[in-house]
Amino acid sequence: MAEAERSTPARSTTEPLPIVRLKHWGRWVSAVVILVLLVLLGIALGNAQIQWDSVPEFLWYRVMAVGLLNTVLLAVIAQGSAIVIGIVIALMRRSANPVARWFAAGYIWLFRGLPVLLQILIWYNLALVFEFVSIPLPFGGYLLHEQTNVLITAFTAALLGLALNESAYMAEIVRAGLNSVDSGQTEAAKSIGMSPGATLRRVVLPQAMRVIIPPTGNDFINMLKGTSMASVIGVTELIHAANNISSNNLLVMETLLAAAVWYMVVVTVAGVGQHYLERAFDSEERARGPFSRAAKALRTAPLVRSERV
Repeated sequence: MAEAERSTPARSTTEPLPIVRLKHWGRWVSAVVILVLLVLLGIALGNAQIQWDSVPEFLWYRVMAVGLLNTVLLAVIAQGSAIVIGIVIALMRRSANPVARWFAAGYIWLFRGLPVLLQILIWYNLALVFEFVSIPLPFGGYLLHEQTNVLITAFTAALLGLALNESAYMAEIVRAGLNSVDSGQTEAAKSIGMSPGATLRRVVLPQAMRVIIPPTGNDFINMLKGTSMASVIGVTELIHAANNISSNNLLVMETLLAAAVWYMVVVTVAGVGQHYLERAFDSEERARGPFSRAAKALRTAPLVRSERV
């Protein structure tokens, strides 16, 4: 009997412990609060004095289509120009030439420090201080001699303001991406006889793109929205197109909501493109490509310094 009593605690210890699920009260409370706020927002919008049936109609107005085209065109050209200029400025910032480094630093300091709208207005009113834009030839005559207000239109002024401002940010983004690549990669490329240009194109940039693409994609989305500042000088983009429509029918909120729909469409498309670009340059996705195999070979190759004779 005593032996049975002693064996009872041993059997009880082998019984499985009860599983008690955690009660995430915070999740439930936050979910209820969010749903209540969404319902209240829907009720408020439903009771608002907005002609919702007019919003889809405004989406397909000719002036709205022109505004959408100019918005996308202005953003793409400005961002593309900013990327090219930014790469050049970033390389100058990393140059061994002190004059190039100081020029690049001054360029970034100037165009990053001034507001975008101010730069657009300066370019738009450049004819007030320079009546003509001239490029003289060394043996007489002019390669270009045109009135400034003819050469720099409202679209050109907006393009210059947006592109030059963005190029300063792109220079810092590219410089950060280039600095993220280990210096041993460059030394390994030099050890197998690659030129500096080939090293930059085939070794440094493919690895730096993983750092460059995410902020560049975000900047492009900001560029799409930043084109709205061009409406100040009369460029027919989405905001200016919405104002043109509302000036005739006085449906201000309806036309602005139509412009908002198009902004969300182009931003969503840009976000999807950014996602696939990031996947394309991701280390695991690039493992199937030839450039990634070359970069992997350079990463695993031992660095041997040649003896100087």
